[in-house]
Amino acid sequence: MSMFCYQCQEASKGTGCIVGGMCGKSADLANMQDLLIFVLKGISIYSTSARKLGIENEKVNKFVANGLFMTITNANFDKARFIETITKALELREEIKAELVNAGGIIDGNLPECATWTGNTSEFESKSMNVGVLKTENEDVRSLRELVIYGIKGIAAYTEHGYNLGYENNSIYAYMQKGLSQTTDDSLSVDELVALVLECGKYGVDAMALLDKANTTTYGNPEISKVNIGTRNNPAILISGHDLKDMEELLKQTQGTGVDVYTHSEMLPANYYPAFKKYTNLVGNYGNAWWKQDSEFESFNGPILMTTNCITPPKASYKDRVYTTGASGFDGMKHIADREDGKAKDFSAIIEHAKRCSSPIEIERGEIVGGFAHNQVLALADKVVDAVKSGAIKRFFVMAGCDGRMKDREYYTDFAKELPNDTVILTAGCAKYRYNKLELGDIGGIPRVLDAGQCNDSYSLVVIAMKLQEVFGLADINELPITYNIAWYEQKAVIVLLALLHLGVKNIHLGPTLPAFLSPNVVNVLVENFGIAPIGTVEEDIKMFMA
Repeated sequence: MSMFCYQCQEASKGTGCIVGGMCGKSADLANMQDLLIFVLKGISIYSTSARKLGIENEKVNKFVANGLFMTITNANFDKARFIETITKALELREEIKAELVNAGGIIDGNLPECATWTGNTSEFESKSMNVGVLKTENEDVRSLRELVIYGIKGIAAYTEHGYNLGYENNSIYAYMQKGLSQTTDDSLSVDELVALVLECGKYGVDAMALLDKANTTTYGNPEISKVNIGTRNNPAILISGHDLKDMEELLKQTQGTGVDVYTHSEMLPANYYPAFKKYTNLVGNYGNAWWKQDSEFESFNGPILMTTNCITPPKASYKDRVYTTGASGFDGMKHIADREDGKAKDFSAIIEHAKRCSSPIEIERGEIVGGFAHNQVLALADKVVDAVKSGAIKRFFVMAGCDGRMKDREYYTDFAKELPNDTVILTAGCAKYRYNKLELGDIGGIPRVLDAGQCNDSYSLVVIAMKLQEVFGLADINELPITYNIAWYEQKAVIVLLALLHLGVKNIHLGPTLPAFLSPNVVNVLVENFGIAPIGTVEEDIKMFMA
């Protein structure tokens, strides 16, 4: 094998990518990502020990979260950035180690290699091929360790967005680093690793709650909105990814320039926030889920800003129009530097680029209705409860998660079409593009598709469920008429799943395939304890769910 990666739903043959990633990353890039995770584990070992002595290193906290985010599927394809980041990671590891020693900490003589290896850049290539997933030989231990790591990657993404808005929680950083360090501990039993997985879910809830607070405090609570999907005749910038701070700064800097801004994919929910509605050059949403970007970026004509993950290898015809920022990157693309000294990012280059481009080619017309985050849905609580009590609404289906390019994801479109008319879909994440443009109607004025927002806004769906549990006076959240039929693709969906498990939600159906990183024994544990199950056929599943 020239590499091994099975962190996303598209893992080759359902087992893992061994030559090149289905996402488009090369073997040497995949290995560099493994090496970065390896060194981040070493940093985390020292930082976790230092924290016990009262040392909270803010630089370590931010660096570890950002480094993890860079390794999420489709986030960063720039090998040079990884080499630079690994070099900095080795320096930071020695810095926190020195802090620990100076504070009287004792260094264990039997530390794992990730805490002691001191190679230089000339050794990165060879070392990177020997520190990956398969280094853990026991299949079940490997499965649980990777489940924790992928969950922590999801936490890192949400933590990064919260940090950008000035919201942090040191206990989340502490867990991320403790969790990484414990994946190197060979003394942990399988039961202890399972407990670590559930603890990961707890901090996933905390991270999503913190980001929800950051977003809503900064930009207001999302409100029911009709989002235009047509175009205007001005030059424009397309913004994709998830980072709302980048969105805000781009909108401020494009005001009065004659350049419009359109959202794409997971940035669609930005249109639901009151703070963004004041920008007259925010036109609406262009296109669909991330995997269609090759055709949609082509037809957009103007430059594209990728704020986070969801990049696919670009065509040469539009590569020079794609800019990256934050944790995202791609070899040969222009990268917009991070904020310094509290100043905003400088988007002047992409704005000037837009002015030289033609306006977008219109690919569709109409509107998408969204903005059903927890605050908005709870404002409609009486109406929803009455509809349930009267039988007008028989069941809710949580269809949150990710979209992807595999043909069997048509299941989710067909599933939405075939659901009985007395059911409502609760959604968040880009999975919604499989059905958010269908004419599914409403129930007494309540739309049958309620879009809470981005994948991290899955927290809203949990808040809604817990509120309904309270209103109906139920002792168990699983007594609600709610079915969880979730699509997954990458690591942010993993932490959503673990968060649901932590909250006691059972009988979650996961598709289009179960994760390749779950060993048969780990799958059995999830089935026996939580009722996790794969999807079946649309007809069979609807019959079972509605029984």
